[in-house]
Amino acid sequence: MSEHADTAHPALRHHFDDLNQQHAAGTLGMWFFLVTEILFFGPLFFTYALFRSGSLDPSFQNAFIAASHHQNITLGLTNTIVLIASSLTVALGVYFAQTNKKKPLVLMLVLTLLCGVAFLVIKGIEYNQHFAHHLFPGQGFHWDGAPELARGGQMFYILYFCMTGLHAFHMVIGIGIFIYILMRAMRNDFSSDYYVPIEVSGLYWHFVDIVWIFLFPMLYLIDPASKH
Repeated sequence: MSEHADTAHPALRHHFDDLNQQHAAGTLGMWFFLVTEILFFGPLFFTYALFRSGSLDPSFQNAFIAASHHQNITLGLTNTIVLIASSLTVALGVYFAQTNKKKPLVLMLVLTLLCGVAFLVIKGIEYNQHFAHHLFPGQGFHWDGAPELARGGQMFYILYFCMTGLHAFHMVIGIGIFIYILMRAMRNDFSSDYYVPIEVSGLYWHFVDIVWIFLFPMLYLIDPASKH
């Protein structure tokens, strides 16, 4: 692509010299944003590790194990598979944008959105199960295990709802972003010359997926063999 054609591209913003510079700036900006997101989730993961290790109260180790037994592993695993599939569709969407294939691009974006909605629906079903069993922290919290583990069990669910709720909030934002990207893709706004919005949105989506990859074993797959 010639320098003149690059400069004349309708997607090029006036403060960039060319599309390559704009692409690099957009990608770098997203990476900086994701670093701030790590700092956002980091304290929650650290707090979980602190309580799970029993550093503050040894009984919390067994309480977290007992609380994890109330988790629906089938729904959690299903959501994990759904998000892994969505990461694949996002990656394919970027590829199809780079190769000027509009129809496959639109299809991948639609599939990504469907996966995102499916994740939230499944998570909603799981939340409903927790509410039905009175596992939401607060005055209505009901612990049917050993009484000495009740405090630790409630702490587990405080962290569970904080972490999964924050993750679900990021999923909602991601769905909104990809609805916007889909609308632009249907207008032929993307091509091999200009696909940075899809790429940076994909980075955000992959980050949200990775967060869940960590949450799933932490909240669902605590090793019962460690109970003592």
